[in-house]
Amino acid sequence: MNGAHDMGGLHGFGAVEAEVDEPVFHAEWERRVLALTLATGALGEWNLDSSRFSRERLAPAEYLSKTYYEIWLAGLEQLLAERGLVGADEIAAGRSLQQPKPVRRVLEAADVPGALGRGAPTNREAPRPALFDRGDRVRARNMHPVTHTRLPRYVRGRVGTVASVHGCHVFPDSHARGGGEDPQWLYTVRFDARELWGDDGDPSASVSVDAFEPYLEPAP
Repeated sequence: MNGAHDMGGLHGFGAVEAEVDEPVFHAEWERRVLALTLATGALGEWNLDSSRFSRERLAPAEYLSKTYYEIWLAGLEQLLAERGLVGADEIAAGRSLQQPKPVRRVLEAADVPGALGRGAPTNREAPRPALFDRGDRVRARNMHPVTHTRLPRYVRGRVGTVASVHGCHVFPDSHARGGGEDPQWLYTVRFDARELWGDDGDPSASVSVDAFEPYLEPAP
């Protein structure tokens, strides 16, 4: 979707300034938000793409005024409320007020290292041959979906070259809205900086983007 989260290539936000010796967490509550996100994700009520989409759906003024983990917390509260796992009164109170709803599974503390180590691979069997190969020129479709997508706005309509073919993977656009995995071929596409930014682009620079096959079309 076109939302405040898709900030690549936008003017007016200033330079990205790296923090020297930046800690993993700036406060204890940030650590707790990450833990809550992992624990509730293990309930099986939503998937990773749905979780991303919950953050993207925040109103622009809300998204841009929050810090990184504040955005995570707001997206998590939205998911929990939509699934009926918490009520608005409980979110406001910051504690349980009703009997907990039964859930399908629980991530126990002892199982966390193993669960994180295994991850959740997204590669799938290919339902059809790949449409593109390394070296092919492709154009990123000028698309504006109303739900989740992984195609950045700044490459839409631009021409690049396929640099790698990564096999078939779960398609986030479908997965995020409960439409199934719909496996699609995944490519790395390299775009020259001047194709993206015009004459202001560095002629020696390029940007590589991982793009699913439905995002691309052949380019002359």
